[in-house]
Amino acid sequence: MNGGQKRRGFTTGSCAAAAAKAAALALFFDETPKEVEITTPAGEVFKARPVGLWRGEGAAGCAVVKDGGDDPDVTTGAHITAVVSLEKDAPTDGLRIEIRGGKGVGTVTLPGLDQPVGAAAINRVPRAMIEREVEGVCRMANHRGTLSVEISVPEGEELAQKTFNPRLGIVGGISIIGTSGIVEPMSSRALLDAVEAELRQRRALGYDYAAIAPGNYGRDFLARVFGFDLDRTVKCGNFIRETVSRAARLGFHGLLLVGHAGKLCKTACGVGDTHSAQGDGRMESLASAAAMLGAPASLQRALLGCATTEEACVLLQKEGLLESVMEELAQRCRVHLNRWSGQKMRAECILYVNECGTWAESKGANEWLTLLARERERSI
Repeated sequence: MNGGQKRRGFTTGSCAAAAAKAAALALFFDETPKEVEITTPAGEVFKARPVGLWRGEGAAGCAVVKDGGDDPDVTTGAHITAVVSLEKDAPTDGLRIEIRGGKGVGTVTLPGLDQPVGAAAINRVPRAMIEREVEGVCRMANHRGTLSVEISVPEGEELAQKTFNPRLGIVGGISIIGTSGIVEPMSSRALLDAVEAELRQRRALGYDYAAIAPGNYGRDFLARVFGFDLDRTVKCGNFIRETVSRAARLGFHGLLLVGHAGKLCKTACGVGDTHSAQGDGRMESLASAAAMLGAPASLQRALLGCATTEEACVLLQKEGLLESVMEELAQRCRVHLNRWSGQKMRAECILYVNECGTWAESKGANEWLTLLARERERSI
């Protein structure tokens, strides 16, 4: 770190392109490069040190160890391996590069993702990066013909269990991804891209309704209280407004947000990113709802002085106001959700307080639960 600034890293796509370039150099020039350079789509130079480089008859391979910088990326330390091979029986009237996935690179099994069903989960931008780097080496070597580039990740199958891949229908390994080639620490864009991938896939499967929750607790709450095991609930983290906006752009007819009052109190007062660094408003939201329902000034002041939502909810429960306050907040959430969607779809909300055993629904939430459950039972 420099001056408190977090260190950036490089994507699996950048690592794959660098490994492919090093393998191609070894294949055509019989050399063992100690370092290779590629230029990422963001324009930044990535200097990589190949490891385990080998050469054989008509093929060469090596790995680049993934460095995600200061981002808590589960693929950091993984060996992104490339093997470049001559396809001797293929036509030689031009240059053709075939990119394949090997061990530890997932296979796409559901529609709606960057690659079609049946393809290796190597996204468009990494494929273009690999092709560009290998083409550059081929021009240096004046080579024409067909080359095979196989990307593999020995640790990929195990690492994939810690990613979104199983939920997205990518089986057998990780994805080779990255649009800029750079990993930003705790990248909001990366998280939102994962959210959009889940939404896009659900839409591609023909679903008209989406259930979103900031985390696993919302999904667990639906299963425990309503008996709905919505295993396709999209986890949106703190990005509620942006998730709603993206769902509307993708053409969903309706959306149901389910979350703990601790977060959704913020949504109820128009906070679209519920991360604590972006703002709060929880106690103000609770106090204003209580005031509308006739709570005395002393209770309002007590609510504003609470440190946690749970503490405030206990006070409201003692006064017999908790359920009505939760209902008021659910309706307020609904207003903001529909505003963020541009009124392009109907959004509903359920919020709950586990500690008090209380929940509230906006007026159309139960209908949305029924529609979501029916869709889940369909064989799509």
